[in-house]
Amino acid sequence: MNEVSYKAKPKSKAFSPEEEIKIDHSYDELLQSYIESKHRRKVELIGKAFRFARTAHQGCRRNDGSPYILHAIAVALICSRELGLGSTTIVCALLHDIVEHTDMGLEDIEANFGKKISSIVGGINKLSGGIFGHAADTQAQKLRDMMMSMSTDVRVILVKMADRMHNLRNIDTQQPERRRRVARESLYVYAPLAERLGLYSMKGEFEDLAFRCENPDDYHYILQKLEQSGSERQRIVDSFVAPLRDRLHQEGIKCEIKARVKSIYSIFRKMQKKGIPYEEVYDVYAVRVIYENDDDEIEEPMARKIADMLSERYAIHPERTRDWLKTPKDNGYRALHVTVRDDKGRWTEVQIRSRKMDDIAELGYAAHWKYKDGVQTDTERLDNLVNSVKEILANPEPNAVDFLDTLRFNLFAEQIYLFTPGGDLVELPSGGTVLDFAYAVDEYLGDHCIGGKINRRLVEPSYVLESGDLVEIITVKNVTPEESWLSDCVTAHARNIIKTRL
Repeated sequence: MNEVSYKAKPKSKAFSPEEEIKIDHSYDELLQSYIESKHRRKVELIGKAFRFARTAHQGCRRNDGSPYILHAIAVALICSRELGLGSTTIVCALLHDIVEHTDMGLEDIEANFGKKISSIVGGINKLSGGIFGHAADTQAQKLRDMMMSMSTDVRVILVKMADRMHNLRNIDTQQPERRRRVARESLYVYAPLAERLGLYSMKGEFEDLAFRCENPDDYHYILQKLEQSGSERQRIVDSFVAPLRDRLHQEGIKCEIKARVKSIYSIFRKMQKKGIPYEEVYDVYAVRVIYENDDDEIEEPMARKIADMLSERYAIHPERTRDWLKTPKDNGYRALHVTVRDDKGRWTEVQIRSRKMDDIAELGYAAHWKYKDGVQTDTERLDNLVNSVKEILANPEPNAVDFLDTLRFNLFAEQIYLFTPGGDLVELPSGGTVLDFAYAVDEYLGDHCIGGKINRRLVEPSYVLESGDLVEIITVKNVTPEESWLSDCVTAHARNIIKTRL
């Protein structure tokens, strides 16, 4: 094994024996997490990165007084245990703060670990510092750097998100001004980005931790309500789950059934949006059925079979069924959601998904590195996301405010799902128009669009679409893009094509 070489570094105060033991134990925990994963064994490479980072950070401490190397190990552990990533990402996580906080540079990392790892670490380093709290043009550049790094190697963003998550979990040790900035960025940038990458578990934690920091009174009010109703909620869930578990067992279906409580921030948003008290939020919890399945061919039929079993016993709400099996969300999420009414008239959402679907729901695009067969190897959706990022970056010198709006509309907005007359699914950000739809389907349709038919009703190109709309585009040959069209669309894809035509 080749040992690492180091650039000279000023002497600093060594850690105490107790701190050295804690560092060793933390690294052992990281290594054990990696060994238990399905990734190829590259323990020597990870060990080399750990020794390199430990030497580089020797004597360096964080604001709370803890050894800096513990933060690097914690970020690497999030990448391994919570995101299911492999050796390259773990190594980059261990090295991610070296350039900013030590005397070593990217040339040292490249000399010891190669160009790929050096490139990813360099991308992470470009994202150091905050986004909010600056002028609009500086915010735009920071976000541009973030999107650029995602379009080159998504692992840059994944490590940065793991870094932010560890900082957020330890936010109480930060100064008040930094706490507010970290919370705002986590809520308005990192949480939506986690959702677009399919990292639902991380999204929920970003939101709740940031919300606790920004709105402590509202956070603790809802938390108290959840705790007060916990035993009653568990009793209801148990009475609902027991017959379902027995029925599935009779059919020989191996599964895990558990209750998922809605995040505190999501409950707060629903209360605000609908103007209702906590007691009137009907979907505070959902039941999740995760079934074991080794055959991808019968994965979807099994989900529908379980839904049929539910319909035998309970009434199903026809307007609250969400089928993400044949047409997954843009971030790869697949599941079948049905809402049923129990014997006492209570509505409960049941989320049905296989173990693989569940991993995708928790790990998002990171599941691409975990699985080597089935739907996880299909990178088409990841490619689509990367392409949308590249389209946003296509304009070389955007106005700062326009750039922030473009990001908000294209990456951080909720998605709507639309259909062509032929039944094809088209996905747009919330706020997307008929003109956006036309360009998403075909450039010719967009260039000659004069309007559309929405569920047989004539509408203007600027008409804002809603999820589930059936959209037919009306074109005229001698119509071509004009500058006014830019105000009729919101997607970077449509706007870039119109600017090119102009």
